[in-house]
Amino acid sequence: MGNSFEVTGGLELRGELVPQGAKNEALQIICATLLTEEKVIIRNIPDIRDVNKLIELLQVLGVEVEQLGVLKGEFSFRAKNINLGFLKTPEFRKMSAALRGSIMIVGPLLARFGKASIPKPGGDKIGRRRLDTHFIGFQNLGARFVYDEHTSFYSVECDKLKGAYMLLDEASVTGTANIIMAAVLAEGTTTIYNAACEPYIQQLCKMLNRMGAKISGISSNLLTIEGVGSLRGTEHKLLPDMIEIGSFIGLAAMTKSEITIKEVGYEHLGIIPDVFRRMGIRMELKGDDLFIPRQENYEIDTYIDGSIMTVADAIWPGFTPDLLSVILVTATQANGTVLIHQKMFESRLFFVDKLIDMGAQIILCDPHRATVIGLNRKVPLRAIQMTSPDIRAGVALLIAAMSAKGKSVIHNIEQIDRGYQRIDERLNAIGAGIVRV
Repeated sequence: MGNSFEVTGGLELRGELVPQGAKNEALQIICATLLTEEKVIIRNIPDIRDVNKLIELLQVLGVEVEQLGVLKGEFSFRAKNINLGFLKTPEFRKMSAALRGSIMIVGPLLARFGKASIPKPGGDKIGRRRLDTHFIGFQNLGARFVYDEHTSFYSVECDKLKGAYMLLDEASVTGTANIIMAAVLAEGTTTIYNAACEPYIQQLCKMLNRMGAKISGISSNLLTIEGVGSLRGTEHKLLPDMIEIGSFIGLAAMTKSEITIKEVGYEHLGIIPDVFRRMGIRMELKGDDLFIPRQENYEIDTYIDGSIMTVADAIWPGFTPDLLSVILVTATQANGTVLIHQKMFESRLFFVDKLIDMGAQIILCDPHRATVIGLNRKVPLRAIQMTSPDIRAGVALLIAAMSAKGKSVIHNIEQIDRGYQRIDERLNAIGAGIVRV
């Protein structure tokens, strides 16, 4: 992997883009294969660092992994002979510390084997992301929680998990997923209120039900889970990645490009297309393909009384925080003003200084809010050298660079590679000028 992109800006793209499988769904679904000793086949797995690292981790734990179809991202998993001793080794610490998604192996292992441990996790630097929700959930089900200060390992163990009622302190997506995976094999009924209800969680619940679980309330924030004795194998196909779809919509508008995004799974996109429409971006749904026509200009909506529109992140079915950085960048070339309010993470707006260096009119009000004044393309962004701070800002900066005049350099693109599969090759195929150095 190289560590920088050289981006020639100002090129108009034209063609079709196929979104990758959803990264956040993949991490949950792959961990869920630990719940059964039977074979589970998963399709549309994206070939990205975070997912590949998790698959490697499962292999070292003893899961038999077989790649079935290279093009379709198709793998089979069989978690028959799991080596729990590996969880105490320095090698496990190193592998799981490099990957936030590794926290989701804890629920399935606890449910099936009565114990699991994990080192304090790594991941994006986007402010505090606590794990309390996960472990309080496991404790509600009867697990004992131990933190070892000397090794910095979190451990949970129990003889038999028992169903319980719980009200989550936050609607954490990974927390909800982890608790669901623990509860499906617990004795009795578990009720989770204030559960996250993202499409990824819905997909996980549907897959677990196909494996023999009894989960009701799917797609709501109140889940009821009747525990079962064991689960069987199944097959599952991941949804297209809604973050990538949103990124492509913003990219099309910023670069005045005509792009068709194939098979977007439109009914799972929630409010995302509407938010981009309110930014003035036109789009047409043709079957399940989203067509974004070339637009010279796009105008940000106002509220009915004429006041400035706010775009804020919220838990599903609100607007996903992962796309706020893309909305912010897209607004810089729009006609009009918008307030971006990032409620969930306190450091996600720290990339706006790079956009200001490029000539964007942005006022950073505080760590959570930025006002973007779109000048209707009167002042194109300037090419600069910059570094990607996190996975989503990385793509926002890439979009900015593609619309800027001249050649920009983006360093630390490992961050982009963690979440976007061969993004440079795919965009270059429809006319971008991105060189990996």
